[in-house]
Amino acid sequence: MTDLPQGPTAHAAGAPAPEVPTSDVLVSARGLEVHFPIRSGGALRRTTGVLRAVDGVDLDIHRGETLGLVGESGCGKSTLGNALLRLVEPTGGTVTFDGTDVTALDRRAMRALRRRAGMVFQDPFASLDPRRTVRQTVSEPLEVHGLRSGRQERAERVAELLELVGLDPAVAERYPHEFSGGQRQRVGIARALAGEPDFLVCDEAIASLDVSVQAQVLNLLRRLQRRLGLTLLFISHDLSAVRHVSDRIAVMYLGRVVEVGPAAAVGSAPEMPYTQALLSAVPVPHPSLERARQRIVLRGDVPSPAAVPSGCRFRTRCPYAFEPCPDVDPALQPVGAPGQLAACHLHGVVGRPAGREDAAAG
Repeated sequence: MTDLPQGPTAHAAGAPAPEVPTSDVLVSARGLEVHFPIRSGGALRRTTGVLRAVDGVDLDIHRGETLGLVGESGCGKSTLGNALLRLVEPTGGTVTFDGTDVTALDRRAMRALRRRAGMVFQDPFASLDPRRTVRQTVSEPLEVHGLRSGRQERAERVAELLELVGLDPAVAERYPHEFSGGQRQRVGIARALAGEPDFLVCDEAIASLDVSVQAQVLNLLRRLQRRLGLTLLFISHDLSAVRHVSDRIAVMYLGRVVEVGPAAAVGSAPEMPYTQALLSAVPVPHPSLERARQRIVLRGDVPSPAAVPSGCRFRTRCPYAFEPCPDVDPALQPVGAPGQLAACHLHGVVGRPAGREDAAAG
């Protein structure tokens, strides 16, 4: 049937994936869902369906680590990052931050928590107010959270932050249009650090930058993490960049995490067929090796998140699909290296039977 490496199958069908020790977990999601209603046109605007952008994600992010989150466009990566910070409201499940249930907080408590969690956005130009100087932009979190009492103290802190991200403090009175893309992204990072956060979500933070500038920003993030003890969620579709900066890698497909584990294991010996296909698409910078390797080409198109297939959501494109795949929704289970989990029936049929709603979608 397959020549894939076989992982341990010590769990009975339907058993939950093993729990990760939570003592060192800073951010945790359990059964996290973000569903958007699909409405018809016209005056009545009836709800005709549901788009499952994030659909039952279980994920832990440990203190001080960089977790890389990869997947095809439209798989729900950015929505998951936004949901962890409640920039979009989850429709189901829970998110805990340092033991606090984020989904249960009111606006006042959420505002206090936002000091400990920041975000670096994909487009550094669109995420900066063109009418505000760098000083005004970077100092805003200081004012909102009351971190510096006077104008002079805030100006000194802005200068420190600009130096921290590799910018001359003299640029503080400039506007975003006066900078290059890489410099604007450094301003965005300085703003995210102004609240002195423990956790940063980097949402495609290098996607709009030139290759040489991407390397500079990646190295900057690594230096900042070591110096400040940050925990990072690094979202990207660039697998080579994710492998470069990440301690662990999580792979998303159609709103669900389908593999997670140490970067070395997921990046070199993936156990999920979808992850294998993603890695086979990454060019190898060696002509003879590139010609010799075998590319895995997936058949068909990515299903719509408004009509998720029953059972394993990857089965419609998987070259190894077999009997249980349409009927059982696979759970993450131990495979391969220590700490590596994959949601795939090739390593044992572990999961829940597909419900009526799933069957209708399949």
